[in-house]
Amino acid sequence: MNEAPAVETLTMAKAINRALRDAMSESNKVVLMGEDIGKLGGVFRVTEGLSAEFGEKRVMDSPLGEAGIIGTSIGLAMKGYRPVPEIQFDGFVFPAFNQITSQLSKMHGRTGKNFEVPVTIRIPFGGVIGSVEHHSESPEALFAHTPGLRVVTASSPHDAYWGLRKSIESPDPVIFFEPKRRYWMKGAVNFGYTNFDPFTAEVVRAGKDLTIATYGALVPVALAAAQAAQEGGYSVEVIDLRSISPLDVETVAESVNKTGRLVIAHEAPTFGGMGGELSASITERCFYSLEAPVLRVGGFHMPYPVAKVEEEYVPGIDRILEAIERSFTY
Repeated sequence: MNEAPAVETLTMAKAINRALRDAMSESNKVVLMGEDIGKLGGVFRVTEGLSAEFGEKRVMDSPLGEAGIIGTSIGLAMKGYRPVPEIQFDGFVFPAFNQITSQLSKMHGRTGKNFEVPVTIRIPFGGVIGSVEHHSESPEALFAHTPGLRVVTASSPHDAYWGLRKSIESPDPVIFFEPKRRYWMKGAVNFGYTNFDPFTAEVVRAGKDLTIATYGALVPVALAAAQAAQEGGYSVEVIDLRSISPLDVETVAESVNKTGRLVIAHEAPTFGGMGGELSASITERCFYSLEAPVLRVGGFHMPYPVAKVEEEYVPGIDRILEAIERSFTY
């Protein structure tokens, strides 16, 4: 008789740490690189203990130079390694933007598909940690717009573990966004669930009157808003997109064809954000099913504000509920 798969309750940070440890244990080609990820274990302690276990040649503290981190990772990948570089904070990625969008995303096609570049770039992203600009940003749309990159995120410890494991196994370069304000959220991780696909969306709450599509840190917020809306008589379905590129439009379209209404929520500014792309795609596919316009809830088109007012900038339950109510006025 087979034993039941091991299930453990972990924080998201510990789940990511476990994913890195398991990937490194299974393959000596998996190497880590980043600022302060070695002895310190990273600013969020996500890589804590890995340097002591695997050594400094596989968990490498880098200089303060993001372009060098990503450039070196590309070279390692072309030599058969599977680098997992860390960008310390979301806003620090821009010195490496050229390496990511001009080199990493294009190397496979540029070489006539002779070289794969399986680089998984870990980036803590999003706000509500009491910090400032360059430490609280959501730049996912900039990378999703670049062909050749996969862009994913996680909303729970289980998804963080398996999302990172599958990203590292992918032959394509992956940007793995980690919602930093959820690092300390606990949840069950099923280590026996090997069929996880981080590039597809998941319906995390069933409903029949309206659909909320979101990802990352806002999934728990959307679930709380859906619960509050239920008390007002609305049955709200919640979809965790998980993958930002490729975007699983089919799962969202199936839901919207049932509910007739869609609210999209993300921390990033709505202007030019992923909500606009999803809104256009759903409008094209579900026009005759829609009972109201697709509504978006997001950050404002401005630099990330100081910590004292960030709660007003980042969408919360009230702003999502307001969008739900507005949808039912049509």
